[in-house]
Amino acid sequence: MRSPNRRSSNRWSKTVLAFAAFSLLPIYWLVVLSFQPNRASETTLNLIPSPPTVQHYSFIFFNQDWVDGYWNAAVYVFLNVFLTLVVSLPAAYGFSRFRFAGDRQAFFFVLVFRMIPPAVVMIPFFEMFSDLGLIDTHMAVAIAHCMFTVPIAIWILEGFIGAIPTEMEEIADVDGYSRFGFFLKILFPQIRVGIAVTAFFCFVFSWAELILANSLTTVQAKPIGVIMKIVASPVGQVHIGIASAASVLMLIPGTIFLWLLRKHLVRGLSMGRVA
Repeated sequence: MRSPNRRSSNRWSKTVLAFAAFSLLPIYWLVVLSFQPNRASETTLNLIPSPPTVQHYSFIFFNQDWVDGYWNAAVYVFLNVFLTLVVSLPAAYGFSRFRFAGDRQAFFFVLVFRMIPPAVVMIPFFEMFSDLGLIDTHMAVAIAHCMFTVPIAIWILEGFIGAIPTEMEEIADVDGYSRFGFFLKILFPQIRVGIAVTAFFCFVFSWAELILANSLTTVQAKPIGVIMKIVASPVGQVHIGIASAASVLMLIPGTIFLWLLRKHLVRGLSMGRVA
């Protein structure tokens, strides 16, 4: 006879599996559509590509506009990750090591920026970067995304830095390390997991955020979202196969990053301060 705990565990397992299947169904369907001819996608409902084809991926890989779009997205994403880490590391260190009047309120105020929808700041950013002559540059998109990536980066890194004993810094000072030397040779190796987790979240947001990227770019730095117009016909019909293949390719970098950091993501979230 099964114990109540065993039956409850089985129920939860089935619930989790059902939810996982429901959540992954759109992704699976996206993959099917990406390997299926457009005409078949419009007329039939297949659980596997029938007949399978790679013509949609070939179109993307051999079309310079699409290649440039992915390259532009990669440039401003990695630029954003770099800028975010440069800004958030000293800020997180300050929140972790120093106490000052209103520090907790200031920390909460920083997190408020992460809650603002990108569409709300689209027009102000466009006006500001127009005046600075930065429209249609990778730097404009990277800086705009920093408004949303820096808060979460400070939150995560503050937790990791707070876990490092202050005695370690005192010992380093006695040993003759400068503040920069302590950062470079002692602190950074201790929080490298936190830096990687932070980079992941910054990468995911900047890679997936297309509202600001589209509004701040036109030709030279256009991301995937701009050239998605290629798949639409003059009458508004969308080429399902190419759009699906492009979406699958957008999922691959984040999935690889997630797989590499899967053991550290929960720790990265749980170590952050929330108040």
